[in-house]
Amino acid sequence: MYGEKITALLKSINAGLGDSVRLTSGKVKLEGEVMPSTEANDPDIFVIKLKSGYNIGINPKHYKVEKLRKEKITAKFHKLSIKANTELSKVSLIYTGGTIGSRVDYKTGAAYMLTKPEELLYEVPEITDVANVSVVPLMSIASEDMTYLEWGKMAKAAARELSNGARGVIITHGTDIMHYTAAAISFMLRNLNAPVVLTGSQRSSDRGSSDAFMNLYCSTSIAARSNVAEVGICMHHNSSDSECAFIRGTKVRKMHTSRRDAFRAINGRGIALVRRTGEIEYKGDYRKIDNENREKLRVLDKFNPKVALVKVFPNSDPSVLEFYTGKGYTGLILEGTGLGSAPISPVEKGKSWLPYIKGAIDNGAIVGMTSQCLYGRVHPNVYRNLRLLSSAGVVYCEDMTPETAYVKLGWLLGNYNKEEAKALLKRNMAGEISERTDYDAFLV
Repeated sequence: MYGEKITALLKSINAGLGDSVRLTSGKVKLEGEVMPSTEANDPDIFVIKLKSGYNIGINPKHYKVEKLRKEKITAKFHKLSIKANTELSKVSLIYTGGTIGSRVDYKTGAAYMLTKPEELLYEVPEITDVANVSVVPLMSIASEDMTYLEWGKMAKAAARELSNGARGVIITHGTDIMHYTAAAISFMLRNLNAPVVLTGSQRSSDRGSSDAFMNLYCSTSIAARSNVAEVGICMHHNSSDSECAFIRGTKVRKMHTSRRDAFRAINGRGIALVRRTGEIEYKGDYRKIDNENREKLRVLDKFNPKVALVKVFPNSDPSVLEFYTGKGYTGLILEGTGLGSAPISPVEKGKSWLPYIKGAIDNGAIVGMTSQCLYGRVHPNVYRNLRLLSSAGVVYCEDMTPETAYVKLGWLLGNYNKEEAKALLKRNMAGEISERTDYDAFLV
């Protein structure tokens, strides 16, 4: 909320939120729409949105402020008529929400979901030169609100579109848990023989620095033209607008809260770089489309939500494992230290994780070990504590990220019996485990 000074100023020129104003001070002239003040702002600072899409805050004390027109700006895209070009590859764009499908609400200053997924294509009409794009509205939800139920819906929708003739599938998605979803769909789509591309944006589509449209264009290029038969994430590769990276869904992680190049390949190289012109440069190994493959695409979308991801940290209380097993959890992924360790012989005996881990395993839970280091792989035989954990029945998850191991164990327990799930946890099923971890992978 604005303070008394700004409120009085707006009243004096009969202006409100969304109205266009001009601020003049000598040769300096600024024009933009009136934006609301948030709780984080100084209530005596006037906020306007420039034509560039950026917001600025100004102390209007030394400016002449005038209203340019009466009508308020509405946050609407022009309607775009999507013309089908049957000579191009058919690509299905499954819309689920997220920042890529949001714009600024001029009443609150916050982002809100678009009402029509087709609005995404307004700024990238060149997509229609790459593929025959069909928009499939599935849901409109922030990614942090998603559960395994939404993962299953996306997997089924992707399979349905591929079965109906799509050459590839794009799924627009919020970035916060996109790497969880990418891993889940990687496991759920068995015998996949086409590209399934998740994409999103770090900045809403009406911002001047939005990454939404380039990400969408590059994703379309992967879906329509690549030879990749895997699930992956396609987002900015660097802070400029030169190229995007397509990274395997089980080897990718969001590594920054706000940068456009937030997603990184972990313990492996990205599959490909996609230039802003649509050119694809393959960088790593990947499963290729096999035109002779007659295996039917299967969807194994069941998921056991009684799996927890537990972080080991100094002074941590290992009895938290009893809480989970007491709640009926049948799977636990530990985010251990270093090569996959936890306190075993601390001075304060009650802080040892070993008896609690044994108790969880005796109660029927599968316990997997990953590393909070992220890069590199865990190993059960290097140190005494590691050997004790392994002897207790802990499954060491090679070079999987904690998030991928968590998703995999939940998926395994939803589709296989306990013994099968335990054996498959350390077996590569969707590119989640590398045969060896190259040092160079840390540098990419």
